[in-house]
Amino acid sequence: MSNPTPALLALWQRVADFVAPQRCFACGSSSGGDALCTPCRQALPRRPSTACPRCALPGLGGGLCAACVRRPPAYDATRALYDFAFPVDAMVHALKYRHQLALVAYFAAELRELGRDFGADAELLLPMPLHPRRLAERGFNQAVELARPLARSRALPLALALVSKVRDIPAQAGLGREERQRNPRGAFVCDQDLHGQRVIVVDDVMTTGATLDELARCLKGRGAVWVGNLVVARTPAPY
Repeated sequence: MSNPTPALLALWQRVADFVAPQRCFACGSSSGGDALCTPCRQALPRRPSTACPRCALPGLGGGLCAACVRRPPAYDATRALYDFAFPVDAMVHALKYRHQLALVAYFAAELRELGRDFGADAELLLPMPLHPRRLAERGFNQAVELARPLARSRALPLALALVSKVRDIPAQAGLGREERQRNPRGAFVCDQDLHGQRVIVVDDVMTTGATLDELARCLKGRGAVWVGNLVVARTPAPY
């Protein structure tokens, strides 16, 4: 076989960088095959342990925030890894739109650790559904890939066909708060009986929580008794 051409070598390098990058996504230094080098990983903007256990926004020493006391959402709990801030926002964007497989693996491993004791009695793990049009455009559902390792480690069924997203709702970015709250209404359909079930929902980013709220409302309308969100990043208020 003849020697590879420079173009072929470059293609192989790009594939290798997607699967096991040699440089840190955030700073570009050598990362030894990890998505991030150790200093950048340690500097990521993690959500504080004192965040509201229901919505993951700032709470009162680990208690419920005023908003959740005043108007409780349909979901019962939320746990988030990071603030949706640099470099996490850039990492999530690269995961969703540039198919950076190493970032999927990194976030999935982190979620698995975060979710070891979350929803201890849960029976189902539900990745946030994508509308078929978005799935066709993107080629994969990042929430499914984030949820797989957790499902394996917790021995929970991965409910890929439980809920359909029937409305391709506009992106939340650029909408006002009231519009964001109205935007997802009627977006989900579930035809299965969930009487007495406890469900963990996995997603990449939680902004106002309106989409997760609507999904929890749909699940509880079918009989679910507890819905908890496990997310990579939470947008700090104000949105």
